[in-house]
Amino acid sequence: MIQRIQTAYLLVAGLLVASLYKLKFAELAVNDEIYTFSAKGIFNGETLIFNGLPILIFIGVIALLHFIVIGMYKKRVRQIRITVFTIILLLGLFGMFFYFAYASFDGAKIAFKVPVAFPVVAIILDYLAIRAIGKDEALVRSLNRIR
Repeated sequence: MIQRIQTAYLLVAGLLVASLYKLKFAELAVNDEIYTFSAKGIFNGETLIFNGLPILIFIGVIALLHFIVIGMYKKRVRQIRITVFTIILLLGLFGMFFYFAYASFDGAKIAFKVPVAFPVVAIILDYLAIRAIGKDEALVRSLNRIR
């Protein structure tokens, strides 16, 4: 059933991840110059310094998987497996944030913004969704035994 609590968890997680397209992740200060780090890459004003295509792809795949999983409410075991896969991808995305921020410049002072924590919040919401889906699956299996 689509009106379950796991749908709300997955929807909020998907919206958090999708909002990363427009938000800035960090500001880097190197040699008295300020660089902004977003999903599209690292910019100095309007000049692109590092391309953020891998992060864009990760964000797109993760957001798409969240919205696909919401529609798979009849196949609960597959829904759990894909949600676990999205958790793994979210961990990779979180690691990519730090890799891009620290590997881009030597000796940069980095000020991370709030959207860097969105993948962690999405991981927690995905875990809660997995628990709720598991409870639904256990309920359905127990009702099949009664018949």
